[in-house]
Parts: sequence; C-alpha cells; structure tokens
Amino acid sequence: MSDATVTPGRSEADIALTLLQIIADAEKKVLHTAGTKTTNADRKWILDTYAECLRTIRNPSGRE
Repeated sequence: MSDATVTPGRSEADIALTLLQIIADAEKKVLHTAGTKTTNADRKWILDTYAECLRTIRNPSGRE
C-alpha cells in the first residue's frame, strides 16, 4: 500500500467504495431504491465495478 494512494485514516476498501459511488453516479446507476437515476445496478455490475475500483486503488499505475 502506497502512502500516495491512500488518504490518512481511510482504508483502501473505503476509498474503493467512494470511487464505486462516483462511477455509479457518472453512469446513472442506482445502487439502492432511493433516487431518480435511470438504471438499476445489478449484483454483477456492483461486484465487478467494486473489484476494479479496489484494483485501481491498490495499483494506480496498472490501469490502462
């Protein structure tokens, strides 16, 4: 874990979850029942996207 990739006091998992929420907003995905966005995120999308976020947080230079 690099100090440059993690905000003090926040875990990689927490940062990845924040990134997931940003991506969901950008792609107009609904992660829960409240909201006015247009597309429900299914289980596969959520898990795949979270895993990609976590990989990106852990190895930012590995992102193409």
